[in-house]
Amino acid sequence: MFLSIKGLAKSFDKLEVLRDINLEIEKGKVLTIIGPSGSGKTTLLRCLNALEHPNKGIFTFDDGLIMDFENKMSKNTWLKLRRKSGMVFQSYNLFPHKTVLENVTEGPIIVQKRDKNEVRGTAEQLLEKVGLKDKQDLYPYQLSGGQQQRVGIARALALKPDLMLFDEPTSALDPELVGEVLSVIKELANEGWTMVIVTHEIQFARQVSDEVIFMDGGYIIEQGSPEEVLTSPREERTQQFLQRILNPA
Repeated sequence: MFLSIKGLAKSFDKLEVLRDINLEIEKGKVLTIIGPSGSGKTTLLRCLNALEHPNKGIFTFDDGLIMDFENKMSKNTWLKLRRKSGMVFQSYNLFPHKTVLENVTEGPIIVQKRDKNEVRGTAEQLLEKVGLKDKQDLYPYQLSGGQQQRVGIARALALKPDLMLFDEPTSALDPELVGEVLSVIKELANEGWTMVIVTHEIQFARQVSDEVIFMDGGYIIEQGSPEEVLTSPREERTQQFLQRILNPA
């Protein structure tokens, strides 16, 4: 077990976005989150990465770190949470004024204070892994959306995270570019990375997931294997959602 989540809740003013989330993320497994817009999927990811601070709940990690969000925690504790994961954003979030290589090396060098030569070597290997070694001196505006997202994946991997988080990594892409990003994520899954993926690509979720959860209204409505949730869902709300996604009018 990598992480146990108990009673996680998050509100923005009076708007409850996450309500009593209980979840276990297993080491080396792929957890996929599906659900309608506004269901809390992205907020859950951002809580895992400390981009949002939960109002309550407890995280228990396999290395002994315990975070109780109803208690005040030090900046250092929040940094420990942030450092555990690498985040791949929906809209790439690359630095436009930096080259591809600089985008990948920035975090490890500036934030993690790692050796520049070591980081550069790792970054070049990662860019080769995502098929972009020949683009390392270009700037984001010179790349397609699919290429920019692959840079985003290399950038997250360069941080050497324990957990990879993907927030709808293909939703901003033209349909013909989706496959190149999904194939990189599939490769990471085959290598045994621990991953949480928010996606609307149901067929991809079937292929890559060890476990799927369906969220709606800030709750986990249903969870289980891809077969259980995506092929034979028990809950009527899950059935309605999948019917609408898979058979649009």
